[in-house]
Amino acid sequence: MNAVVIAVLIMLVLSLLRVNVVFSLITGAFLGGLIGGLGMDGTIAAFSDGVGGGANVALSYAMLGGFAVAVSSTGLPEALVDFILKYIGKKEEARSQKLPKALILIVILLMACFSQNVVPVHIAFIPLLIPPLLKIMDELRIDRRLTACVLTFGLITPYMLLPVGFGQIFQGIIATNMTASGLEVTLDQVPKAMLLPAVGMLVGLLIAVFFSYRKPRDYEDSHLPVLVESEARAGYTKHGLIIAGMAIVAALAAQLWTESMVFGALAGIIVLYVFRAVRWSEADQLHTNGMRMMAFIGFVMIAASGFASVMGATGDVETLVENAAAAIGGNRPLGALLMLLVGLLVTLGIGSSFSTVPIIATIFVPLALELGFSPMATITLVGTAGALGDAGSPASDSTLGPTSGLNADGQHDHIWDTVVPTFIHYNIPVIIFGWIAAMVL
Repeated sequence: MNAVVIAVLIMLVLSLLRVNVVFSLITGAFLGGLIGGLGMDGTIAAFSDGVGGGANVALSYAMLGGFAVAVSSTGLPEALVDFILKYIGKKEEARSQKLPKALILIVILLMACFSQNVVPVHIAFIPLLIPPLLKIMDELRIDRRLTACVLTFGLITPYMLLPVGFGQIFQGIIATNMTASGLEVTLDQVPKAMLLPAVGMLVGLLIAVFFSYRKPRDYEDSHLPVLVESEARAGYTKHGLIIAGMAIVAALAAQLWTESMVFGALAGIIVLYVFRAVRWSEADQLHTNGMRMMAFIGFVMIAASGFASVMGATGDVETLVENAAAAIGGNRPLGALLMLLVGLLVTLGIGSSFSTVPIIATIFVPLALELGFSPMATITLVGTAGALGDAGSPASDSTLGPTSGLNADGQHDHIWDTVVPTFIHYNIPVIIFGWIAAMVL
């Protein structure tokens, strides 16, 4: 009985049964630790040690939530909505038009892609962009599951394929760990090896757009919670919009300089306050409401960090990989499939592609070379096995981020409207195309 397999399955089953993701992660970690031989004291100690690893991410998202609400108080989201309304026309006309729907989805897709490479803010743009658009999206009857798929595609595919921004980090991790495991890999080889798996992501997106979620879906009138109650919040001014733009630039610059989302958000908030785009008397309310908006993501990331720590302490991740290797028996097609499935299972549990690669590379590289896979095919196997599961993991910020925006009015379920759709539409085609790439490269 492999503790990792059992723990991940428990976490997934509980999540599908609509048990809170945080409780599902804690329960899976606890039972996995007991099955893995850690005992109660060892499991609790490992979980407690790991919790600290998620604190920085949780604080980052809390600060970003406060910054997003502060920027919202300037009227920037209202200005964005007004700009889009000029292009989609009146509600009655918009319902029968495909162009407005396409325009909104393309804007969301571009923003998601840019957030990984061009302007590497990751999911920080979601609480700024998505909640103000919900009312328009509902009038256009856009299925939010489709929007979740669009967002997740944009959050994952660029780092798989493009060696800039977060892509440079992910592909650098692949090259570094594979070289350390006995196969010298250069950074320029990784994008070529990941091309076909990225095509798998594109195929999944096209299926979601043109087949799965092309039909209109009705939602109740969006009654978003009032995050900012201000006498001045009756509209937006040119001064407020300019300062909001300055704050966003400052936040991005500080994040790139310090490599910290916490200090990036802090810089943006300071600009808003110094130039009086936001009143000092509203500061406490803004931060409290913003942090509340992102609190769910923070708690999930903390619990996921504890879950990953327990799984690492059991030693069963390595055992899982070694057992898969033993089951292959020189069969290359079976070997490629099992390696991809192991990567999927590990990432589903810990919620991070970036953390999966170092775990699997030490075993996968010598195994792939022993089975006769070429260096490029080996890169494909390691990179694809790492990326699998980022879409469809309840604990991944690539699913938590979209949910945080789409569920602003309480009408979008994290598991059934984000996790399950993205799992089906992306992991299945990526496994297929990753397997094909390993066979032909």
